Amino acid sequence: MARSYRELLVWQKAKALAVQIYRDTEQFPKNETYGLTSQIRRAAVSVVSNIAEGQGRLTPGEFLHFLGQARGSLLEVDTQLAIALDLTYLKRDRYEILDHEIYQVLGLLNRLIESLRKSRSETGSNP
Repeated sequence: MARSYRELLVWQKAKALAVQIYRDTEQFPKNETYGLTSQIRRAAVSVVSNIAEGQGRLTPGEFLHFLGQARGSLLEVDTQLAIALDLTYLKRDRYEILDHEIYQVLGLLNRLIESLRKSRSETGSNP
């Protein structure tokens, strides 16, 4: 296990995704500042923050809980970006790039979750 959340590839990719989302939402209409723009940004930051917070917890069970929260937030981002595409706030090419990044992070999260679950079951901890 990584000594720091910063060493986790999933954290690095999720942080890069959050930065990309901040940049891409700068072009959203000003009337969305407190609506969809804020919602997408908060969810994107929540992904990377939950990974960091979970890794800093004391037990693998707590880490799993926070990884589950990160996964939920990531799927919120995915949904919100699809809405932004439908509203033409995002161009299709940017949406597809972000969508690809989301699914890379999702895959890494899923693998980390499975690894922790497997490790817990091998040590006799509750799944």
